[in-house]
Amino acid sequence: MTFYTSSPNSPPENPPATGILLVNLGTPDAPTPAALRRYLGEFLADPRVTEMPRWLWWLVLHGIILRVRPRPASKKYQKIWTPAGSPLLQISRTQTAALQQALAVNSIPVALGMRYGNPSIAAGLEELRQAHVRKIVILPLYPQYSSATTGATFDAVSDVLKRWRWIPDIRFISDYHDHPAYIQALVTHIQNNWSQHGKPDKLLFSFHGVPTRFVKAGDPYFSHCQTTANLVAQALGLDQDHWQLVFQSRFGREEWLQPYTDHTLAELGRAGVRRVDVICPGFAADCLETLEEIDQENRQIFLQAGGKEFHYIPALNENVEHIQAWLEVINANG
Repeated sequence: MTFYTSSPNSPPENPPATGILLVNLGTPDAPTPAALRRYLGEFLADPRVTEMPRWLWWLVLHGIILRVRPRPASKKYQKIWTPAGSPLLQISRTQTAALQQALAVNSIPVALGMRYGNPSIAAGLEELRQAHVRKIVILPLYPQYSSATTGATFDAVSDVLKRWRWIPDIRFISDYHDHPAYIQALVTHIQNNWSQHGKPDKLLFSFHGVPTRFVKAGDPYFSHCQTTANLVAQALGLDQDHWQLVFQSRFGREEWLQPYTDHTLAELGRAGVRRVDVICPGFAADCLETLEEIDQENRQIFLQAGGKEFHYIPALNENVEHIQAWLEVINANG
C-alpha cells in the first residue's frame, strides 16, 4: 500500500510565506457608453453602495440609471483617458510593481484586484493562490474606512474565498487613516508642491462623500476623514482659517456629508479668496473624481465665482513615500 504525504494540488514545501493583495475601486474597460453600462451595472448593484430595497433599486437601476447615465459618464472619462488607458488602472499597476520591487528581497508576491471591473479581486486572489502563499494580507486602498468601499471589498474577498478548498491565513487591513507614515507622506507631498508653486490662501481636504445616513448608522468614515485632515493640518502648522474639510462626488437627492466641495469653492470665490489648493487624501490614485471632477469641473466653479488661482495637488500615486507608508502599514498589521 502506498501512502501519500501530499496531494497533487497541495502547496510546495517552501512556498512564499505571505502574499499581498492591493484593492482599489475599479474603472471601466473603455470610455464608451457600453463599457460604462457594464461597469456602473456592477458598481451600483452592490447593496453596500445603494442601501435600498433590492426590488425597487433593480427597477430604478435598470429602468432609468443604466439607460441614462452611461453616455454622459463616458464623456467625462474621455476627458481623462490616456493612450495607455484608464489613469486609475495605469497608476495602480505602477504602484503594484513598486511595492513588489520593495518586497523583492523577501520574495513576497503582490497582486492587484479591483472591486468592480478588471482585473477582478478573484483574479488577484487566484494569482496569489498560484504562488501557493500561506498567508494573504489584503490592503484596500481606502485610508478611511467606509462600508461602501472597504466593507464592499471584504464582501467580495469573502465571496471568492468561500469557493476555495484550502484557505490560507487572511489578514484584512480595514483602514490606515491615522498611520504616521501615511500622514507624513501627505505632509511631505504637500510641502513639495508648495515649494514649487507657493502656498495658497486656503487648503481644502476633499474626500469622497457618503450619504449622511451611513454615518448615523455607525459608519466611522466621517470621523476618519476628520482625523486625517486634522493630523495633516497640524503637521503643516496651519491654523483653522487656512484649511477646511469638504466632501465631493455626491449622487442623488438625499443629504450627503457636508460641506460640499463645489458649494464651498463657489463661496470662497465669491468671498474674494484669491488662491485655493485642493488635495484628496482618500484617493490612493488619481482617477475620474480627482482629474475630471476636481481639477476640471471644480476648478471652473472656483474661477467663475471670482477666484484667481486654483491648484489641484495630485494624489500620492506611486510616490516613494506612499509606497513606504504601505510597507509600514502592512508590517504593522502583518
